[in-house]
Amino acid sequence: MTDTPLPRTSVADELPLVSIIIPVLNEAANIPRLIPAIQNVADGLVGQYRFEFVFTDNCSSDTTFELLASAAAEEKRIRVFRFSRNFGFQRSILTGLLNAKGDVAIQLDADLQDPPELIPEMLASWRKGYDVVYGIRRRRKENAFITGCRRFFYWFLDKISDHPLPRDAGDFRLISRRVIDILGNIKGSVPYIRGTISEIGFPQIGIPYDRSERLAGESKFRFFPLVKFAIDAMLHQSTLPLRLAGFIAIFISIISMLLLVYFGWRYVQVGQTWPSGFASLAFLILVSMIMNAFLMSIIGAYISMIYNAQKGFPVSIVDQKIDH
Repeated sequence: MTDTPLPRTSVADELPLVSIIIPVLNEAANIPRLIPAIQNVADGLVGQYRFEFVFTDNCSSDTTFELLASAAAEEKRIRVFRFSRNFGFQRSILTGLLNAKGDVAIQLDADLQDPPELIPEMLASWRKGYDVVYGIRRRRKENAFITGCRRFFYWFLDKISDHPLPRDAGDFRLISRRVIDILGNIKGSVPYIRGTISEIGFPQIGIPYDRSERLAGESKFRFFPLVKFAIDAMLHQSTLPLRLAGFIAIFISIISMLLLVYFGWRYVQVGQTWPSGFASLAFLILVSMIMNAFLMSIIGAYISMIYNAQKGFPVSIVDQKIDH
């Protein structure tokens, strides 16, 4: 799903700025481990990159914000944005990306299940010209049934999606500045970042890794939030439900029309008689079903067009240009 990338040339006077985006919600137990981990990665790349650490706090009810404020007083690379309420995980990621100042941004979960040690390899791929570098979860330390459900869902989502999606890839990814700028121009109050980034295009590559288990704090993705996230992902990625509704409407109209012809044939050729008023009532019901199904299929087609238009996706995205 990638084109051949062009290697990036370094800026002569200034090192590239890398923004590490970390959405948090009640992660007080992980902050003391998280900040040294990302500092170690940044310190290991001194002389190659500059870093900033952008935290988006989804109105945590524990001491997450206080811990971040204390850390920011000592570590000037830390920036924190605390929300007025919980706006959801995907909006938290997007807010971090849109407030990033970097030439490139890397989204990292606060629980450190995704290894920060993979960041240098992601940056090396970015240097080679890739605009999107995503982590592919090779193995996860969780219940086998849950893992199987996840893999089936992402296989199914890829199949019904209007655009190809990388499988077994989460939100641990690197995106270039030009991808961030395009994200900022796309409308939509319920973003699905993974799908939108895949739809944008540009050279993309995956790096496999083994995901660790959560060592502290509690996961915010329990059963019902996961179901809601799955529904949002399907509605964002595919207009198939609308198209299916249109196909069902057409099928119902065909069946209704065949029944109408059958009853008419029985009446004319066989001399079938029915109780008084049955024929008129059946005729009106079947005609009504045909008209409703036909109109519903038309409405579904227009809703699909409106949905695609309201996302505000660019007409096209230019990767490279030769313009004399």
